[in-house]
Amino acid sequence: MKAFSEVFEVVQDDLDDLNHVNNIRYVEWIQAISKKHWEKETTEDMRKEMIWVVRNHNISYHKSALLGDTIQVNTYIEGNKGPISTRIVEIKKKDTNELLVKGITEWCLLDATTFRPKRVPERVQALFA
Repeated sequence: MKAFSEVFEVVQDDLDDLNHVNNIRYVEWIQAISKKHWEKETTEDMRKEMIWVVRNHNISYHKSALLGDTIQVNTYIEGNKGPISTRIVEIKKKDTNELLVKGITEWCLLDATTFRPKRVPERVQALFA
């Protein structure tokens, strides 16, 4: 599996009324890193012919992140079946490696012209293997 990661610091706009990272922000981070990974590994032509939509998010919250925490977000593809790709995203506190959030998302591949589900091609699977 080809993993992808990024590191950044929690800023004020990430926080909720309890001064923890807002749950919605975690979903945004999950979607953002998924898109960045896709864009890094694929060609522009591939991105023009196929698109991804979320079928299901399963998010487990383990610990809270706070203002100033340095966050590491890691993602990889766990597997593919037909048009469905299962992506794992782990959000950790970088200095302690504590797991804050784990997301398991089922993404459905669509033909960019017809918007119909499309089996994940072998050439795409190979890019993330």
